[in-house]
Amino acid sequence: GDALSEPIESARFHEVGWRVLAYTEVTHFRTGSLAEGAALAEAICEVARTASRQPDIDLRSKGVTVRLQRDASGELTEADLALAGAISSKASELGATVDFTGLQSYQVAIDALVIPDALPFWETVLGYERFGDALIDPHSEGPTFWFQQMDAPRPQRNRIHIDLYLPEDQAKARIDAAIVVGGRIVYEARAPLWWTLADPEGNEVDVASWPDMD
Repeated sequence: GDALSEPIESARFHEVGWRVLAYTEVTHFRTGSLAEGAALAEAICEVARTASRQPDIDLRSKGVTVRLQRDASGELTEADLALAGAISSKASELGATVDFTGLQSYQVAIDALVIPDALPFWETVLGYERFGDALIDPHSEGPTFWFQQMDAPRPQRNRIHIDLYLPEDQAKARIDAAIVVGGRIVYEARAPLWWTLADPEGNEVDVASWPDMD
């Protein structure tokens, strides 16, 4: 097939100052002002003008977050990497710095015995669209909702948990901080891909550095 559409490893994005979190390739550039951020956003639009996949640009007073949404196959391609690299080069030219502090992506995971019964309700009530076995906000603003197959009813355990995706170098510090304020690790057999933490009442969050960790 076309070399530009061949799948590549997540770690290749690290070389250009990006990370792969859940359904997106993402980076964040720290800027000195809203005006600097706007100039960067405009420059990124120019870089991406002819690209097949258009980035989502989130402009804030302190910086610019850029995301490339992955398609339903979830594959990362050379074309995506080339665009990410071109965006990083342009940002560097304009004096913006890559800063992953606080960069994150999260989803709501719902345990269901019969996913085909549960999923249409959430799709409809949220106004979301199907994306493989998940639901996504068509405006790319709200968290993804993902459905996990249950093998048996578990009335003793909460059936909704949060999935929080962090760059690998941020995950451990976030976990340590959560433990200090009363959290505990309840599952770490798959670390560093993910850890499951619980609050004092047992409500759970999975802190995942997957898929950025291949």
